[in-house]
Amino acid sequence: MKFLSYFVLILVFTTACKDVQQKHKSVNKTKQKIVKIKDSDWIEMHSLDSSFVYDIRYASTKNFVHKKMYPCPKCYVRRVVAEALMNIQKELKKKSLRIKFFDCYRPGKVQQALWNIKPDPHYVANPKTGSMHNRGLAVDLTIVDKNGKELDMGTPFDYFGKKAYHAYKKLPDTVLKNRQFLKNLMKKYDLEPITSEWWHYSYRKKEFPIEQWIWKCP
Repeated sequence: MKFLSYFVLILVFTTACKDVQQKHKSVNKTKQKIVKIKDSDWIEMHSLDSSFVYDIRYASTKNFVHKKMYPCPKCYVRRVVAEALMNIQKELKKKSLRIKFFDCYRPGKVQQALWNIKPDPHYVANPKTGSMHNRGLAVDLTIVDKNGKELDMGTPFDYFGKKAYHAYKKLPDTVLKNRQFLKNLMKKYDLEPITSEWWHYSYRKKEFPIEQWIWKCP
């Protein structure tokens, strides 16, 4: 009987210890999740959701300058922009759609190189004042279906002409509806369009300086 009582006591003590350890682990996990992220912090979109699609043009020669401007394809934005994009992606997934990125943060030096080739403020921001891309507050993107096919937006990315303007209406109804769908969704989360590019959206409720840093590659 003494042996049985002793065994029960050990069992109770062991169980209690496990409960304490489990609670301690839970507390530690909770503490680990509480990370203060500032609006000015940089977020790589792939680290938040691997379902985003990427075609970062300036990391290849498939762009209007026909030169590789980035060391590797990455999409960095400020925290406030990242939060908006995550909400947009969540809505798109409900329709079996996703975001496809063409460009995100762009170093100021790259902005200067683009301006040297096409000094036209309708399409390339003057590096003296800088682009919203240089501040981590702008993205160039489109929408793709579940198979990765882009919705028809009427022109390719970086098309320099009136046909890419939001006000241009001599397009098929499908194209106009796709552009309006993208525009409405982006504006819902405070990402605003510009006149001449259907793919460009920026967050204008925050201000940050022009940055020059270039991300590290694997």
